[in-house]
Amino acid sequence: MNKTAFVSALAAAGLVATGAMAQSSGSATLAAVQEHGAVKCGVNTGTPGFAAPDADGVWKGFDIDFCRAVAAAVFGDPEKVEYTPLTSATRFTALSSGEIDLLARNTTWTFSRDVDLKLDFVGVNYYDGQGFMVPKDLGVSSAKELEGATVCIETGTTTELNLADFFRINELDYEPVPVESFTEAQNQFLAGACDVYTTDASALAAARSAFETPGDYVVLPEIISKEPLGPLVRHGDSEWADIVRWSFNAMVAAEELGVTSANAAEMAENGTNSPEINRLLGREGELGAMLGLPNDFALNIITKVGNYGESFEANIGESTTIGLARGLNAQWTDGGLIYSPPFR
Repeated sequence: MNKTAFVSALAAAGLVATGAMAQSSGSATLAAVQEHGAVKCGVNTGTPGFAAPDADGVWKGFDIDFCRAVAAAVFGDPEKVEYTPLTSATRFTALSSGEIDLLARNTTWTFSRDVDLKLDFVGVNYYDGQGFMVPKDLGVSSAKELEGATVCIETGTTTELNLADFFRINELDYEPVPVESFTEAQNQFLAGACDVYTTDASALAAARSAFETPGDYVVLPEIISKEPLGPLVRHGDSEWADIVRWSFNAMVAAEELGVTSANAAEMAENGTNSPEINRLLGREGELGAMLGLPNDFALNIITKVGNYGESFEANIGESTTIGLARGLNAQWTDGGLIYSPPFR
């Protein structure tokens, strides 16, 4: 083959390869979600404020709002979600097997979960840490006074590992009481099967809020770990990961930019003097098209679900029975860790 023919062959092969790549691009998960007609979202079996069915069986909560946000982005309808309650032991299998499209279940981002389990965390929607709750009449004021305690602990969690580390470092003995779910942990704790309940501090606040006599229980001051909680998807479909990631970022950016469920539609219709707000709401640019979504995907999230701050305050904020302050989960402009990459 002469040089000209060889170069032509390479060019042709390049074109074929480029065409093959173009044909293979796009999200298989998005296509499956659209064909199914709903986002299959894995959630907690029941944690007040984060994910729990109300008296009418309607799922509500901070994590539920995120599932609804993704549905609003994809379908323009936040109700197009199918919820699958999952225990700590079943959550990763359900995601890896394709039983669910997205896991939004107070899950800590760790190295092994990201790399070894081949899952992609799309962001941190709640910065948390592990704490301890005890009956007030146990008479302790510090976790370092828990020598010989029985401890209710969900198996298959980072909480279980952190507990072992804490007691080892402080040269304390303890007796674990294994449980499989948030509800079982509460029931065992209230029944006196264990002296201590340990889990993420946010979940302790949620549990205590549901007790008949919350004043009879004390959350000890120690926070013994970093627990960056966030939604996650499977490895291997970066386009779907982008959709889920930027659905979350839209909620965060909206709060920072002052875009709310009440004013977003007017801003989108009339425009603003902020190019980033205009891009966020789909008035300028083609950001939605880059995701394979309508250009108003973020507008649908904000108007139909709310921004990050609205969801936080409605579900777990200081005015709710959960009563959580923003703390680390405040916007970066208010001294917290929450912010979105730019919409540009």
